Amino acid sequence: MNLWFRLIWMLLKRPWRKPVDPFSTTVVHMRVWPLDLDLNRHITNGRYFTLADIGRMDYVLKTGAFRIALRRKAVPIVGDAWGKFRRELKLFETFEIHTRMLGWDEKWSFLEHRFIKDGRVAGVVLMRGVFRSSTGTVPPVDIVRDLGVPEQSPPLPAWLTAWSQSCDGMSAQLREEEAPILR
Repeated sequence: MNLWFRLIWMLLKRPWRKPVDPFSTTVVHMRVWPLDLDLNRHITNGRYFTLADIGRMDYVLKTGAFRIALRRKAVPIVGDAWGKFRRELKLFETFEIHTRMLGWDEKWSFLEHRFIKDGRVAGVVLMRGVFRSSTGTVPPVDIVRDLGVPEQSPPLPAWLTAWSQSCDGMSAQLREEEAPILR
C-alpha cells in the first residue's frame, strides 16, 4: 500500500483521537504490504524512513505542534535521519510505530520512531528536524512554549548529542567541498 493511502487513512481516523501531551508516546498500527518489501521479502531499509513520516505526522497532529506551526506559517522539515534495524518485518505482519519527543537544542527537535512487533523493537528511526517559515527556522523553544511545555529540554543522551554533532560536522564538510563550485 502506498504511503499516500496510509497517510489518508491516518488523517481520516484523526478527528476521533484525543490530543496528547508532547512528551507522550503516540502509536500508529500498521501492516506490512507487498510494496514495502525488498528482494529478501522483508521491509526494505528505506521504507522504515517513509513509514516514520506517518508516525511523525500523527505525532505533530495529536500534540498540536502542527496547528502551532501553521499559526507561525511554518512547516516541519527533517534535517537528518538515522536508522537501526534489529528484526525483520515480513509480509502481512502487523506492527506499531511508537513516536516520542526526545528533546531539543537551540535549533533542532529530536524524535524517535520505534517499530514494535510483538513487544520487541524491530527497528528505530531517529530524526532531527526544524519548523521553517519564510523568515527562517523557528526555534524549538518557541514551539514548545506554545505547546505549554517547559522551555528546558529534557537532558539529551550522550549518544544523541554525538550523533547531532556528527551531522553538523558532515554539513560543514559539504559546505567546504561546495565552496569552490559556488564561486
